[in-house]
Amino acid sequence: MPIYEYRCKECGKEFTKLVFRLNDEVECPHCKSKNVEKLISTISSISGGSGGSSCSGGPSGFS
Repeated sequence: MPIYEYRCKECGKEFTKLVFRLNDEVECPHCKSKNVEKLISTISSISGGSGGSSCSGGPSGFS
């Protein structure tokens, strides 16, 4: 189940929401408005390392 980020078009607050179904209506937890927009968010991951970045040059050519 994905967690999406939203911004309320009424009060301007940003919030995250665990969405069970894509057609579920999302409501702002601050003002209860349903006039919200989904934000483009960055991908994050949890690693089992020492807390630092574990990126390596890899086959993609990015380092």
